[in-house]
Amino acid sequence: MAKKDKTTAKRGTEPVVDKHAVENPSNEKVEQLAAFEVSDSGKEMTTNHGIKINDDHNSLKAGDRGATLLEDFILREKITHFDHERIPERVVHARGAGAHGTFKLYKSLSKYTRAAFLNNTEEETPVFVRFSTVAGSRGSTDLARDVRGFAVKFYTKEGNFDLVGNNVPVFFIQDAMKFPDLIHAVKPEPDNEIPQAQSAHDTFWDFISTAPESAHMIMWAMSDRALPRSYSMMEGFGVHTFRLVNNEGKSHFVKFHWKPLLGVHAVSWDEAQKISGRDPDFHRRDLWDSIESGAYPEWELGLQIIPEEDEHKFDFDLLDPTKLVPEELVPVEIVGKLTLNRNPQNYFSETEQVAFHVGHIVPGIDFTNDPLMQGRLFSYTDTQLIRLGGPNFQEIPINRPIIPVHNNQRDGFMRQAINVGKTAYSPNLIADNAPAQVKESDGGFTSYNERIDAKKVRGRSESFLDHYSQAQLFYNSQSTPEKNHIVNALTFELSKVKQIAIRERILMLLGNINEDLQRQVADNLGLEIPSSNTDLNLVVPADGDIKLHQSKQPTSSIERSEALSMEKTKKESIKSRQIAVLLADGFIAESLTSIQQKIEQENGLIQIIAPSLRAVKSNNGSTVQPDQAFLTADAVLFDAVCVLGGEDSFATLASIPDAVQFVNDTYKHCKAILLDKDGSQKFIQTTHLDSKNDDAFFISKIDKESINRFIKAIAAHRVWHLEDKRLVPA
Repeated sequence: MAKKDKTTAKRGTEPVVDKHAVENPSNEKVEQLAAFEVSDSGKEMTTNHGIKINDDHNSLKAGDRGATLLEDFILREKITHFDHERIPERVVHARGAGAHGTFKLYKSLSKYTRAAFLNNTEEETPVFVRFSTVAGSRGSTDLARDVRGFAVKFYTKEGNFDLVGNNVPVFFIQDAMKFPDLIHAVKPEPDNEIPQAQSAHDTFWDFISTAPESAHMIMWAMSDRALPRSYSMMEGFGVHTFRLVNNEGKSHFVKFHWKPLLGVHAVSWDEAQKISGRDPDFHRRDLWDSIESGAYPEWELGLQIIPEEDEHKFDFDLLDPTKLVPEELVPVEIVGKLTLNRNPQNYFSETEQVAFHVGHIVPGIDFTNDPLMQGRLFSYTDTQLIRLGGPNFQEIPINRPIIPVHNNQRDGFMRQAINVGKTAYSPNLIADNAPAQVKESDGGFTSYNERIDAKKVRGRSESFLDHYSQAQLFYNSQSTPEKNHIVNALTFELSKVKQIAIRERILMLLGNINEDLQRQVADNLGLEIPSSNTDLNLVVPADGDIKLHQSKQPTSSIERSEALSMEKTKKESIKSRQIAVLLADGFIAESLTSIQQKIEQENGLIQIIAPSLRAVKSNNGSTVQPDQAFLTADAVLFDAVCVLGGEDSFATLASIPDAVQFVNDTYKHCKAILLDKDGSQKFIQTTHLDSKNDDAFFISKIDKESINRFIKAIAAHRVWHLEDKRLVPA
């Protein structure tokens, strides 16, 4: 371990500066900065105006399950400061990609909601969607192990509705008060700004080890869901429980889902690391190329609708954002389709300046008392004020609703509207009280009339204290390969954690989820399993009730949920899949024509890879121009590979290490391979391929039958059960 700089080795109230450093002119700046160093070690927590804080983990609410109160100056100060800590990029979700599209409703939902865009099946609603990673900066890789943002702005005729969600249905924390702590922990450590776009470090896992409410989310984050193959092959979730309110004022709880028509698929961790080096814009490029080629990404909107009278019938709390509603208990009702069909014309003007907000709702959709949602309602506007320069960010073209805006708000930075007339107040007689308020019967928004009768408290409902049952459900629902990937992910992440005590605390947390999972991770880390799998109770508010940080130990009412595993996802299309065709001089021209026609017919995308970028000559004298040479191509960027026949072509490819490596990597990652039988034997001998065919590796004459088998294998995405067999040194 490197020695610490003497100027920073000891940090206290009085800075300690090495006298030799002061005498050295080159360290003059170090001396200047030393006067501003502050240590929190051994100090009591205060607000920025010096008030000692009694509880830094719970917002002030109207009852333990009630709404968060605006008077909570501690929450507002904490989140306001957090929201303004990064300029100009987003504090979270900085790296993103976006596209325009439409939403089409399948059937009217007037029974549940008065929202016009969820009632009219004849009209399409324009949308803008932004996908993103959470932790990394704008310059980080698309393939970090991370949650993905999935935010949809509906430009409805009643105003904008923003469904701001993720590709994971739950969250790390239950109360927005802890959001700054979570992000501070997962961001690069402040002393050295390492690591970027990764959670594999001490501060994040230290936070997780003291916050058992994160147990469920950690299972998702360590699963393959955190490594999507593309944006079009990941689910989206609204995370929170919202309300739908109909014309009669009847309320239903609702969970929003986006179901990709291509199914839910992932890359392996080995691939993710290699893709990050080869093409850190992998997801952004895939989205752009898919739209440009006409292979439009599509998702269906699904709703889990729960009558208000059934709020308490589950063995979890609907208001707890660390819980999902298993589809076995409440099926997802498919109600419409989202299609992305137009790329932005300017990344900054559209994708970067788009401003989403959980609070952008329309009549017929309303909030619940989810304490994470309540904090986000404040945070989003506050964040946009600094990121986009002031209160008029709604006037930026990408953020404007499709209907006219009329109110008495005036002036401020970047104002674009030129308001005419004398009045900017209400009521007024000069302008006949314009702009006028709108009756509810004419479309005016009114909040759901929820009864509130409670004392002001800082705390949580006891119904929020189950931290492990759904983490257990998620892990139990995974296939064997998926469980293996979770074990490997935890091993990788915790291996990067330097403090052994943090690793041990995480093992204690894992023991409350699954003892076999705990044992495997402990063995991989070379650690003994802690003697007691109990909660740590390391974080307790001053004078607080310790039971608020303990967890009950119930189990889920269902043992396994098929929807939580990717094993049975859709596997029927190769739309937008990238297929590499390897060839060299002497390749069989008819084979290339056959494979190109069929793949393009199925909306797959082909790239020809050759020894160089010069034109390649076929067996009949015709030529083809390669898309890439082996120097720049890599198997991890493709979903499958076809190697064309011809003895001369195979002989050349066998002599090129990068070509052999390309096929070996494809084989290692359990993806489809089709080898033309003509002249393949010598090439196979140079690879690690098992000459005995399996579910995804075919040696065959390239004809209609073999191509159809190849396409079916590509649609299956991977044959994960072959993973152990294919652990080749690629």
